[in-house]
Amino acid sequence: MEAALSSATVPSLDKIDFLKLQNGSDIRGVAVTGVEGEPVSLPEPVTEAIAAAFGQWLSHKKKDESRRLRVSVGHDSRISAQTLLEAVSRGLGISGLDVVQFGLASTPAMFNSTLTEDESFLCPADGAIMITASHLPYNRNGFKFFTSDGGLGKVDIKNILERAADIYKNVSDENLRKSQREISSIKKVDYMSVYTSGLVKAVRRAAGDLEKPLEGFHIVVDAGNGAGGFFAAKVLEPLGAITSGSQFLDPDGMFPNHIPNPEDKSAMEAITKAVLDNKADLGIIFDTDVDRSAAVDSTGREFNRNRLIALLSAIVLEEHPGTTIVTDSVTSDGLTSFIEKKLGGKHHRFKRGYKNVIDEAIRLNSIGEESHLAIETSGHGALKENHWLDDGAYLMVKILNKLAVARAAGKGSGSKVLTDLVEGLEEPRVALELRLKIDKNHPDLEGRDFREYGEKVLQHVTNSIETNPSLKRAPVNYEGIRVSGFGGWFLLRLSLHDPVLPLNIEAQSEDDAVKLGLVVASAVKEFNALDTSALSNLTHSS
Repeated sequence: MEAALSSATVPSLDKIDFLKLQNGSDIRGVAVTGVEGEPVSLPEPVTEAIAAAFGQWLSHKKKDESRRLRVSVGHDSRISAQTLLEAVSRGLGISGLDVVQFGLASTPAMFNSTLTEDESFLCPADGAIMITASHLPYNRNGFKFFTSDGGLGKVDIKNILERAADIYKNVSDENLRKSQREISSIKKVDYMSVYTSGLVKAVRRAAGDLEKPLEGFHIVVDAGNGAGGFFAAKVLEPLGAITSGSQFLDPDGMFPNHIPNPEDKSAMEAITKAVLDNKADLGIIFDTDVDRSAAVDSTGREFNRNRLIALLSAIVLEEHPGTTIVTDSVTSDGLTSFIEKKLGGKHHRFKRGYKNVIDEAIRLNSIGEESHLAIETSGHGALKENHWLDDGAYLMVKILNKLAVARAAGKGSGSKVLTDLVEGLEEPRVALELRLKIDKNHPDLEGRDFREYGEKVLQHVTNSIETNPSLKRAPVNYEGIRVSGFGGWFLLRLSLHDPVLPLNIEAQSEDDAVKLGLVVASAVKEFNALDTSALSNLTHSS
C-alpha cells in the first residue's frame, strides 16, 4: 500500500528502527524533546505510519466486513497527546478508516468502546487506540491497541510495526494524502460519560439498586494529574460519597506533584497523607491511564502489591469459591498460603507482564480450570466478569461494592470491612528488588545476544543450589529460578526487554535477606559481564 505522511520533519529513514518501539504488547517512544540523550523517536510521520499500519492490520482482520470500519482514539494527559491524536487520526484516514475521537480518556474505556452497542456514541468501534506511556516521564508517549477480543499481543504489535516501516518508506505525494483524508470521517464524542455510567451502575446493582450506596463514606482520590480525575465527580459523587480532599485531579502532562504510579513510594505517601489529613474512610490512587490502581484504608494501611491481590482474591473467592487466582512471578509465599489455606482458592503464579497473566487465566478457563482473577503486583488486574480487561477503575469498583454491600447489610461503615478481609496475610519484613545488569559489549558475551548469556547465568544458579540442603527450588515455576530458604525466597529472572537480571528477595529479617543474597552472589561470581554491585551493597551491609 502506498501512503502519504505528514509534511512535518521526517527523521532520516536509516535512523528509524520501528521494531525498537515495541515494548511487549505496547508501543513506546520519545515524543518530545527536553531530556538530554533522548532524541525524539515518535514524531508525527512515524505516528501516522503506525496508525495507518493498524488500519491496514484491522482491515485485513475484518476483511469480511463490507461497511467502512471505525476506530476510536483517546489519550491521557501527556503534553504530546494532542499532536499525536491528530497524527493518529491522519494515519487512520490514510488507511480509509473513520475516526472517533474521545479526547481525554482511560485505557480501559478505549477497550470498552469496542464492546458498547450504542450508535449515538458511534459504538461499537471496530478497533481502539489509546495514546499513553503509562507512568513513564513526560517526554515519552506510545500506543495501546484493542479490538473486541481484547488488547493486541506481541505478535500483532510486531506485525503492525513491520507494516508501518513499509508504509514509512513509501511516502507519496500530498495529493494522495488529501484524497485519502477526504473520504474519511473524523467525529468527536464524549464516550467517558458512557464508561463512567457503567461503573456507577455496577456499584448500585451490587448494593441492591440503592441510588446512593456510598452515602456518608468519605473517599479521596489521587489521579496524579493523569486521566483518572473523573473518578471523584463522575463515579463516587453520584454514588453519594464525599470526595473533599481529593487531589491532583486536573490533567497535567508534566506530572508536577508525583509520578502517577501506584508502585511509586512518593505516590503512595501522597495518597496516604491525604487519607489521614482528611480523616477519610478510603483513599484511591490511579496510574496515568487508569489501568492500574491501589487503595489506602482509614488508618493509612496501603492496599497495593501483595496486599491488593489478597484483598481482591478474598472478594472474588467469596463469589467464586475454589477459583484459581493467576498472578505474576514476584508474588510472595505468604500470598500463596493466604489464597490456598485461608481462602480455599488456588494460586497459579505465572510470568511477569500483565498480558501474560491475563492470557494465562484465559488459557486455564479454556482447558476447564476456572479462573476469575488475573492480577500483577504492579496493580494491573483483570476479572473474567469484566471481559478480562485490566481496568484500575473497575478493580476499585469491586472494593467499593464490598463497602456498599456491608453498609446496606448494616455491617458497619468505614474501611474496616476491607482490612478484615486481608487478616492473616503473612507479609515479609524485608522485600527487595535488585537489578543485575548485563554489559552487552563485554568480551565474555563473545558477540552473542545478552539473552543467551542471561540464560547461562540462570542455569548456573540452578545447578549451584541443587547441592545446598538449606535451599529448595520451586517445583513449578514459569520464569527464571525461584528458591526458598532461610525463612524467605528469591527469584532471579531475565527481563522481558532489557539486558538485566532482576533479583527479588523477600525475608523475615535483614540477616536472612543477606544470606539469600550471598547464595546468588556466590553462584554468579564468575560471570564477569554481570554488574553485581547492587548485590555487593546488600551482602556487605550486614
